[in-house]
Amino acid sequence: MSRIDDLIAELCPEGVEHRGLGDFGEFVRGNGLQKSDLRDSGFGAIHYGQVHTIYGVWASETRSFVTEELARKLRKARTGDLVIATTSEDDAAVAKAVAWVGEGEVAVSGDAYIYRHSLEPKYVAYFFQSEQFQSQKTRHITGTKVRRISGDSLAKIRIPAPPLAVQREIVTVLDTFTKLEAELEAELEAELEARRRQYKYYRDALLTFGERTDADASKQASKHKTNDDG
Repeated sequence: MSRIDDLIAELCPEGVEHRGLGDFGEFVRGNGLQKSDLRDSGFGAIHYGQVHTIYGVWASETRSFVTEELARKLRKARTGDLVIATTSEDDAAVAKAVAWVGEGEVAVSGDAYIYRHSLEPKYVAYFFQSEQFQSQKTRHITGTKVRRISGDSLAKIRIPAPPLAVQREIVTVLDTFTKLEAELEAELEAELEARRRQYKYYRDALLTFGERTDADASKQASKHKTNDDG
């Protein structure tokens, strides 16, 4: 943290200003992409549902694609843009965001916004996970069963905006923690899987008994009768 503190002291000695996200860019709604349109190859695409389920803070490759023909009709995120899922049944998941840091453009579905901005992409994506962002967005969420937030509302949310050098240093630190968390999760999952196999082995071993035949039963009964006669 001392490196970040030093940069803040040097580059913004009067403190870090907070401004609305709309001051740094614009929110463009995705369009026309349905889940049924997704393919295993073609033009890269991000469906808003995938932002909730398979993407983390940032992505350099897409998991799904669309045909080149469909891609020509769709709005696209450029390198550095955020893709924001704007609907959910859960308030906590509304406005979950992934920074697109891959090469070229990717098609984006409706129920998602593209945030095209001048900030450090990962910095903004990490901010979207912060308590500071969550507490601000709550007052802008609307809807009953399906909860949503508009681009105009997102533009009003204030973000701390230190110089880019500070933003990048913060990203370096947070990326380190994210990588460590992923490694720990993988280790824990491997350990859990080993425990599952161990449990299955002992469960089956403890609950498996050799099946006794009628001949075995007769032999055992005869043995008991002989012992009783003795």
